[in-house]
Amino acid sequence: MSSPSPVSSRPSSAVPSSTPARVPADWSLDSWTTKPIVQDVQYENKAQVAKVLAKLRHLPPLVCAPEIDQLRAQLKEVAEGKRFLLQGGDCAELFDYCSADPIESKLKVLLQMSLVLTWGSRIPVVRIARMAGQYAKPRSKPTEIIDGKEVLSFRGDNVNGFDVADRAADPDRLLGAYFHSAATLNYLRSLVSSGFADLHHPSSWDLNHVKKHEVRQDYQAIVNRLTDALHYMKTIGADTNSASPLSTVDMFVSHEALLLEYESCLTRVGANGAAYNLGAHFVWIGDRTRQLDGAHVEYMRGLRNPIGVKVGPSMPAADLGALIARLNPNKEPGKVTLITRYGADLVRQHLPAHIAAVKAAGYDGVVVWTCDPMHGNTESAPSGHKTRQFDKIVRELSESLRIHKECGSYLGGVHLELTGDRVTECMGGSMELAAKDLPVNYQTYCDPRLNYEQALDVAFLVAKYHERERSSVTTL
Repeated sequence: MSSPSPVSSRPSSAVPSSTPARVPADWSLDSWTTKPIVQDVQYENKAQVAKVLAKLRHLPPLVCAPEIDQLRAQLKEVAEGKRFLLQGGDCAELFDYCSADPIESKLKVLLQMSLVLTWGSRIPVVRIARMAGQYAKPRSKPTEIIDGKEVLSFRGDNVNGFDVADRAADPDRLLGAYFHSAATLNYLRSLVSSGFADLHHPSSWDLNHVKKHEVRQDYQAIVNRLTDALHYMKTIGADTNSASPLSTVDMFVSHEALLLEYESCLTRVGANGAAYNLGAHFVWIGDRTRQLDGAHVEYMRGLRNPIGVKVGPSMPAADLGALIARLNPNKEPGKVTLITRYGADLVRQHLPAHIAAVKAAGYDGVVVWTCDPMHGNTESAPSGHKTRQFDKIVRELSESLRIHKECGSYLGGVHLELTGDRVTECMGGSMELAAKDLPVNYQTYCDPRLNYEQALDVAFLVAKYHERERSSVTTL
């Protein structure tokens, strides 16, 4: 594994002794408290909140600054078109997901997807899991109606409980989020260091779920070429070193930085003046919290971490350049990732203008562009289940690839809500799940996720796109 490894247990200082960037002169750990804030949580027991936050400030970091710098370096190469970003995981983690099987299944599907994507694009893949901290969710309304009664909305396990009797905001859940994140990270590091991620053994490439014979043959041909390539590398001795990239991988973790009290407690400023959020390698601002003069942008602009920004139809193109400049005034490549989420029917209407705005602001080749084809394609099934159609997910992703090519830009990644389990939450895919199948294993407490098979479907389709692009260049 490369050093320092995001999931290695080798010791390193929490904050490095030197760094090329210091915090802005007009920024501090609590300067965000002077700005307007949305999606904040109202607690009744203020004294308990203060006690919990003091405890969080005392606890050790969950990740190390050198790991964050390593991710920054890799995302710089994504911005330059030298790598591809795969980011995925649950819409909102539950504390119950902090268990061996869910962690293993998510790691497995992300590793297999990245292997397929690497084969198709012929460039390294950066892996970032929505994991070990994605416990909070923004909500459009503070309350909802359940069985004819108005109750507080479920805000995620680090705020309140899903049971209607447990909807009061509980500050002790912030400590629960920290310790569940720590346990998840600990097991994730153990899996990677113990050989679980060994790419010589892409285990369980079971394609029996693919119903159409011709599609299954197509996928199987890719798997066969992958395994042949791995066997060839082993035969010629190109990967005999135990530290070979084929034997272990980097895996970074991320979450939406929604609860700023929690995030600021895990943000540490070293003697060098650099501020790192040491609760995750990568954090992002949601579509509802990206106000230019708001608290979330104020907090994020002082971080050394690479940061993401969700960009949807409500983002005026004229505002995008100013937002990026606020977050990345020094134009450091890979510092900001723009995560677009329009919906299949709106991507053509909005993405070209956003690309043009980024170019006009001088950030072409500086930002990372990635597509979130999930959030804009949510709908209700006849059964009342919240769901997404796989065809619309693929259509938005395919259209985004085409638009970036037309505009002379580079779509450097994909951002997916997925699980490694065989849930039935999204319709379609090679399993051909229909609306009637949703109740079979509908598990989500928030938004619908791609299951293991559907997630691999996306990876195969993106890999085939890149393969076609390489073939067309080769034949020119």
